[in-house]
Amino acid sequence: MCKMCVITLCRRIHCDQSRGQPLDRVFLWRVLFIMAVYSISNINAQIRYSVPEEMKKGSLIGNIAHDLGLDVQRLRAGRARIVSGDSTEYVELKTDKGILVVKERIDREQLCAETTPCSFTFEIILDNPMELHHVTVEILDVNDHSPTFAKDEINLEISESATSGALFLLGGADDPDVGLNALQNYMMSPNDYFILKQHSRPDGVKYAEMVLQKPLDREQHPRLSLILTAVDGGNPQRSGNMKIEVNVLDVNDNAPIFNQSVYRATVEENSPKGTYITTVNASDADSGANSLLSYSFTNFKGNINDIFKIDEKTGVITLAGVLDYEKAKKYEIDIEAKDQGGLGSSAKVIVDLIDVNDNAPVISVMSFSSPVTEDATIGTTIAIFSVKDLDAGDNGHVDCTIDRNTPFKLQSSLRNYYTLVTDAALDRERVSDYNITITATDSGSPALSSQKTLNLKVSDINDNPPRFQKSVYTAYVTENNPPGLSIFTLSAQDDDWNQNARISYLLDETTVGGSPVSSFISVNADSGVVHALRGFDYEQMKSVRVYVKAQDGGSPPLSTNVTLDIIIQDQNDNAPQVLYPVQTGGSVVAEIVPRAADVGYLVTKVVAVDVDSGQNAWLSYKLQKATDRALFEVGLQNGEIRTVRQVTDKDAVKQKLTVVVEDNGQPSRSAVVSINVAVADSFPEVLSEFTDFTHEKQYNDNLTFYLVLALAAVSFLFITCVVVIISVKIYRWRQSRFLYQSNLPVIPYYPPHYADTGVTGTLPHGYNYEVCMTTDSRKSDCKFSTLGGQSVLVVDPSFTETMQRAMKEKNCLEDPELQEMVRSPALKN
Repeated sequence: MCKMCVITLCRRIHCDQSRGQPLDRVFLWRVLFIMAVYSISNINAQIRYSVPEEMKKGSLIGNIAHDLGLDVQRLRAGRARIVSGDSTEYVELKTDKGILVVKERIDREQLCAETTPCSFTFEIILDNPMELHHVTVEILDVNDHSPTFAKDEINLEISESATSGALFLLGGADDPDVGLNALQNYMMSPNDYFILKQHSRPDGVKYAEMVLQKPLDREQHPRLSLILTAVDGGNPQRSGNMKIEVNVLDVNDNAPIFNQSVYRATVEENSPKGTYITTVNASDADSGANSLLSYSFTNFKGNINDIFKIDEKTGVITLAGVLDYEKAKKYEIDIEAKDQGGLGSSAKVIVDLIDVNDNAPVISVMSFSSPVTEDATIGTTIAIFSVKDLDAGDNGHVDCTIDRNTPFKLQSSLRNYYTLVTDAALDRERVSDYNITITATDSGSPALSSQKTLNLKVSDINDNPPRFQKSVYTAYVTENNPPGLSIFTLSAQDDDWNQNARISYLLDETTVGGSPVSSFISVNADSGVVHALRGFDYEQMKSVRVYVKAQDGGSPPLSTNVTLDIIIQDQNDNAPQVLYPVQTGGSVVAEIVPRAADVGYLVTKVVAVDVDSGQNAWLSYKLQKATDRALFEVGLQNGEIRTVRQVTDKDAVKQKLTVVVEDNGQPSRSAVVSINVAVADSFPEVLSEFTDFTHEKQYNDNLTFYLVLALAAVSFLFITCVVVIISVKIYRWRQSRFLYQSNLPVIPYYPPHYADTGVTGTLPHGYNYEVCMTTDSRKSDCKFSTLGGQSVLVVDPSFTETMQRAMKEKNCLEDPELQEMVRSPALKN
């Protein structure tokens, strides 16, 4: 039902109402039924067109868009297309105009043979949403074929004794056209002996018989030539001719008779050539040569002679060609038996074909969407396909299946049409593509099947953030590294693909010691390589914590943070520093060892530190130089200088020690400290012996230098003696000027109750010192200073008296400050 029909019915209802006429209920129900049918047809419409055969390519068949009630834009958006069968070679859909046109020349006879009406069907499918419309195109016959006879000429031998009314079969002509364009009549050229009669078989095939109207006279007319004409009903009319040569014979007055008028036989399709079909049998009451019969086919439609063969003498029919049930389900064969006199009779052989399951199902994919996103919802349509089997019955009943271990399933809403949809969630990171094998199996025995494999790609979405193997990484770098040094390489993995898996590394801006971390560290955004922008100093910074974000290139992007702890390793770049004794540039530091000191007497302790750490800060103390190496030793670990033997009177008052403080680094670093030691029992003795400490030359233990010096001394003995005499004179002169221009040394004093507690460390003991310095006695300017706080030096009364006598001898008692310090409680206590 078309739109115009519905519109017409609606107008009629409107007119009746406007005239005040009552509505016919039957008519109203018809309208409602038609509208319901029309609404359904929008979903699955069926349209039929009629076109004549032999139309030119591009000829219009119909306006499919108008007839379906669709917009041309809908045809384009829905990707309208013809999807069914072999009919696609005859028609073409013009989606830009919404019309169907002829694609190739259509020959009705080639397409349908004798089948009427002749038509072919196909489907037009649209997507989004899916619509399926069935279209049937009927091919109208045109009179493009003339009737034709199997033979251009036949020879009949008729006995002159043939009686009036004798029948002579002439067979029939074949016209592939149908309807009025098919064979309609037979005509025979005028003659005095025969008239023409035409008959129609049950299947509509027309054939002609020649009837003897009056007896033949062989003596008058031994031979007759007639023309049989077959005409069709087309416009213009077409015709075909066959020549009939009649030879008049003598006396054959009995025609052959078949033992049955219809023979039936069955044979399987695809039977081999030579397969036995059936045997026809006729008898003739005549005798002799007039009883010898010959069998032949009288109709040639469907190329019977190419498919079957009959033995002219025995009547045995065998298979000569190939049978195909899908092309023809049965054959009707007209058989004629003739005797030698030309008399004959006819019979029919009906051959029914048995279907064999010789056609596998054919899978035709009409729509396939690939790739599909991994977040596609369950039930998303992947493909639409149809299945066709040309066999009949169970041999043509088809079931479709797919692999069970795939997240897909088949749905069927129309017969032989299937939709492939998703049945579970997809995950590209687990399976990136699927090979979906569709298997179509018929119900024949044995069953035949066919397969179609669809390769479905799963497209990626950004559903996985970058992933580090650890949440915290640790890197080590040695201090004093060059700027730009590669410290560590961060590497993250992203299970996504392409842009969604393209990772960039970004440094989180934090502060380290009040400075932005970006001033210390940089991260390559592409490779994740961490570089140091400056050299590190372990003594200032032990570690740096960096936060790095790995971000993918998806939209929206996903990211993951990771912590990188950069541990700065110490390098032996600092030499030990001597804290005690303090090395001064202008004064001499001296330690006093009483001559009564026992073995192990603590002279002093070298205190040093190293700002490095670990083994780079492990210090060891060694005695490098000494005036008397047999008198002192230095503790390897604690730096304590002790006596190793009893001090004697023979030991020199002035002792100079050089101690090397060395760390345990590789390579090691060291510091040197010089210590002056005075072996004396009283302070005045120290003052008298150590006046020239500030001018004493540096001790040098270079053996080669002293050897050269000794050789020079022997060579220049005279000069040496002169130098000695002059030196003695200068010494005496300087001693007379001692209190005028010399500085007193710093004299450490250990309290009588001093005891080594054995505490370890850089300064395990407390040392108290009293320093006395004088100026020129003639100016009465004696100064006495204290280092280390009040009451740090404890002196017994005998020492105070000794100091007073020494100051009196040096004329220092006139100095008020010195007198005040001598009388101070610190000295008295």
